[in-house]
Amino acid sequence: MASSSFHAPTLVSILVLLLGNSRAQLTPDFYEDSCPDLLNIVQAQVEIAVQNEKRMGASLLRLFFHDCFVNGCDGSILLDDTPTLIGEKNAAPNANSVRGFEVIDVIKAAVEEACPGVVSCADILAITAKDSVVQLGGPDWEVKLGRRDAMTASQAAANSSIPPPTSNLDQLISKYAAQGLSAQDMVALSGAHTIGQARCTTFRNHIYQETNIDSFFANTRKPNCPGTPGQGDNNLAPLDIQTPTLFDNSYFVNLVAMKGLLHSDQELFNGGSTDAIVQNYSQNPDAFIQDFITAMIKMGDINPLTGSDGEIRTNCRLVN
Repeated sequence: MASSSFHAPTLVSILVLLLGNSRAQLTPDFYEDSCPDLLNIVQAQVEIAVQNEKRMGASLLRLFFHDCFVNGCDGSILLDDTPTLIGEKNAAPNANSVRGFEVIDVIKAAVEEACPGVVSCADILAITAKDSVVQLGGPDWEVKLGRRDAMTASQAAANSSIPPPTSNLDQLISKYAAQGLSAQDMVALSGAHTIGQARCTTFRNHIYQETNIDSFFANTRKPNCPGTPGQGDNNLAPLDIQTPTLFDNSYFVNLVAMKGLLHSDQELFNGGSTDAIVQNYSQNPDAFIQDFITAMIKMGDINPLTGSDGEIRTNCRLVN
């Protein structure tokens, strides 16, 4: 009798541990039975959005990044402010900058029509990020799924966790390390700046005050970005001057030529520890693409809510 009473809790503990690990495991076929047409639905809507506006592809990719860096990939960035919840949309890295929420609304509505109450907004962000890359000529990969949605958000965490464009190399490495991402992951993910645009206010100081920038390149940016703060702050410039709507390795070619638009961009190739990675990606696009895929999958694994944690939001902007 003593023997059986000793072993029973041990077996239960082992089963709980195994079930917990199983539940936490994201997998590409998570919705294979519950929403079999999910990937096609999302792809179709992303294709429409990017065809309507090329820049939207970069914006949707950035949404996923800004979501995952704040308490994990849980869809918290999508929550609107309410009388009882302060969301992340008005945090310093996001206000007047992060965009694409209406596209996510459209995708979510299409998914809900096909599979009501099944697919999380967090997973929709992950799929949308991949499809946006594909639509702009980048690689395809299997997205791991099974995330659930947060029921809260953190503006404070958004302010502290997302690296600003003023970051130096040590700060960038530290911010990514805090998310379990290596310096190589950081450089590969920064390659997302091969698409999209930035506001004048984020690169003004770099083009006017700093010396680690090609002077001709800096001068080409100045007419659309006056040196006086407050003037033209929201004017846009491409992050990749060569192919701003094509997902390729030109971003790294630009960095080697000292044509990084943001201070934080050029920090990756500025006599520091990541110079060799940038140099390799500038010469070997296949290496960049492979490492980008690896880093995106790794980023998608940051602290997902699974099992019975969180919820499946009906409206991505609001807790159920």
